[in-house]
Amino acid sequence: MVGIAFTVMCLIFGTTFLAIKVGVEAGLPPFLSAGTRFMAAGAILFIAMRLSGKVRWSLLWRKEMLLIGTGTTFGTFSTLYWAEQYVSSGIGAILSATGPMMIVLMQSAILRQKTTRITLMGCMISFLGVVLVVLPGLAVQISGLWLAGCMAILLGELCYSGGALYSKRVMDAFRDTNPIALNAAQMFHGGWMLLVLSAFTEPWNSGEWNLLPAMGSLFYLILFGSMIAQTLFYWLMARTNPLFPTTWLYISPPIAVGLGAFLYKEHVSWWMLAGVLLIVLGLMCMNNGIIRLVNRRKVRSVA
Repeated sequence: MVGIAFTVMCLIFGTTFLAIKVGVEAGLPPFLSAGTRFMAAGAILFIAMRLSGKVRWSLLWRKEMLLIGTGTTFGTFSTLYWAEQYVSSGIGAILSATGPMMIVLMQSAILRQKTTRITLMGCMISFLGVVLVVLPGLAVQISGLWLAGCMAILLGELCYSGGALYSKRVMDAFRDTNPIALNAAQMFHGGWMLLVLSAFTEPWNSGEWNLLPAMGSLFYLILFGSMIAQTLFYWLMARTNPLFPTTWLYISPPIAVGLGAFLYKEHVSWWMLAGVLLIVLGLMCMNNGIIRLVNRRKVRSVA
């Protein structure tokens, strides 16, 4: 089940970049799109959990939910959306792939958790694979705003990594609370913060939107990108560790390249294929120990 959930999550997250692009090209303001996506998904999930009696309203007012939402949703997506005005998607993919490495470093430096050499080596191999996948189509025009955009993405990944580590800590403290409810609460908080940011920085003129693709993009991002993929992310984190589910950041560039080749007949080079193989090799190095750990826990629970 862990392998299936991870595969489905990666496939969905890998396609959300295309859905975001469709929405932005249809005229949706970026922060408004992101805020609507997360706030709607969080509200729908939380209300469904409340109606089924699996969560109390008081969970929304816990400071832990606000902090997670600030890091993993608001901090990550506000910086990414702003930066992509000045940084190419290829650079964005490479810089976003630093997230798992940041988690490894933060676990070692802050939490004093030992990291195996094979895990660290796997992180580096997969990161090199991402570079090879993106490199053929990379175009760089260095400027002050370009540098600021790169720094913003790295700051967002720092927020994402810190939020992931803190989320695992909160899950351990809220063992009796369904991970779906925790995910819903943090998305709700991150969503309303993005909407507030949008209200102060973006025009809300629906007359300029191409309504059908804009609403289609939002529907896909709310249902699949947030309600399903984000829930799988938290489900995986509850059963493994903060590093394992975040390795989807390595897989999203090959999926994006594959979509480009399939939908737009874009060229796929041998460098890209070599990069995909390196990503898979790195993931095997990183996650083999996690799968063995999950299997041992399963055997113990059956016994």
